[in-house]
Formats: sequence, C-alpha cells, structure tokens
Amino acid sequence: MRRDSIFYQLFRQSPALLFELLEQPPENAGEYRFDSVAVKEPKFEIDGVFLPPETEVPGVVYFCEVQFQRDERLYERLFAELFLYFYRNRDRYANWRAVIVYPDRRTEQGETLPYEVLLNSAQVQRVYLVELGDLAELPLGVALMVLTTVDEGEAPDAARALLVRAGRAALSEAASRAIMEMVTTIMVYKFTHLSRQEIERMLGITLQETRVYQEAKEEGRQEALVQMIGRLFNHRFQQELPEEVRSRLTTLSVPVLEDLGEALLDFGSLADLLTWLEALG
Repeated sequence: MRRDSIFYQLFRQSPALLFELLEQPPENAGEYRFDSVAVKEPKFEIDGVFLPPETEVPGVVYFCEVQFQRDERLYERLFAELFLYFYRNRDRYANWRAVIVYPDRRTEQGETLPYEVLLNSAQVQRVYLVELGDLAELPLGVALMVLTTVDEGEAPDAARALLVRAGRAALSEAASRAIMEMVTTIMVYKFTHLSRQEIERMLGITLQETRVYQEAKEEGRQEALVQMIGRLFNHRFQQELPEEVRSRLTTLSVPVLEDLGEALLDFGSLADLLTWLEALG
C-alpha cells in the first residue's frame, strides 16, 4: 500500500498533525495550510508542503517527506527540491524546516555524509514512527500516524481502540468524526483485499456513512474522467494533453468534468479548452 498517500490525506484533513511530531512546533501551527507545489526548470513536484498563513510575511515554510521504502537518493532529491522552491519564493519566507517521517531507522538512506550538517541541524527533524512509544499512550493524532506501521494482524484491534478513545475523549462532534474518517482511511488502504462490508465489520462502523468513503468514490470517478478527457483530447487533436492542463483538471469536480467531456467534442483547438477552463474562474 502507498503509505505516503495515506499521510498526505491525513495532513490534508488536518495539517496540524505534522506539528504534533515536532518538539518545537510553531505557535500558529493551527493556521498552516497543507499543499503540494510544482517547481519548474527543472520540474519538481513537492507533495508535502505546509504553508504559513498569508498574514504571516515573511513566514516559515515546512517541507514534509514520508518515506516507507528505502531510497538511496532521497536526500539528494529532497534538498534539491526544497532549496529550489525556497530560492524561488525567498521574498515570502524567512526560513524553512524539513520533517522526514520514516517507519524505522532501517528505511533511512544509508549514505548521509554529504548532508550530515543539515540532518543534524535544528532545521531538519527525522521521525521514526516505531520509536514514538505505545500506541495507547500517544496523542490521538500521533497514534493515527503510528497505526500505519502496525502489522495487519494487530491493526484491527489497534484501530478499534483508537475509535473508542476518540469516542471517550472530550472532542467536538466534528473532531470525533474526523478521527473516525482518518482511521477508516488507513484501514481502507491497509486492507485493499477486503470488501467494503468486511472493513465495516472489522471497525464496527458503517463505512458508507463516513465522508472518506464518499470522497474515495468521488476521487475514483474524478480520476477516471480526467483520464477519459486526456484520451479524447489526444484522439481529437493528435497531441498529448499538456501537463499543466491535466493538473488543472484534477482540481475540478465530477459534474464539471462530465460537462467538459461533452463540451470537448465541440472544441476546435487547445485554445478552446483553455478558454473554457478560464471561464470557470
């Protein structure tokens, strides 16, 4: 399973989760916005970026890398991406921080000599989830992240225990619901071989009632529509859909994409598609 996708979904739902991993989180941690950014020349796509509020200028930008598979060029890529992004946005940010999340130390890049100064500085923090402690003793947000490392045999009990904790905690209805959705997200990804009904029975909830299940269905339809529009565009105009246009399509809702699929049949060029997208605002 793609655990990095799980984390980025968790961070998207609750950006403040990242700062629960840090010894010295920023005072305005709750105001940060999670995003992914593209840096051109060369083209980099940075999945985990935590942007300070627009009112804080210059602010501190946080980069997060979730790495569950060993990559012997991780630090080369990470520091190249973040330094280029920081360079191109220097006027907006006063400083940067980087957080690398590993399941354990064995997953970390072996050759770190060129980056020892950075890795041992206050600007970079490495987090090893298995070393954070007993799941039952961790804050709920951190426990959710550690749940991704739990073996499948133990995961159902651990997930149910977290749901019970969330139910007993003095949380708002919205916060309790968010915890349930996050646990559900993790289990859906962890047990891809199980049916929806089996996941429901495992957690003791009705998965169909959770927003994450509805969003998963919506995301699946959205992805299929984007791919279909790309194929239609290629067939009609004998060229690939530009990457920046494809990225724009991934931000559109399913109904809008369905409308575009029909409108595309009447377009005479890429310019017509760009005009249509621009009219959306």
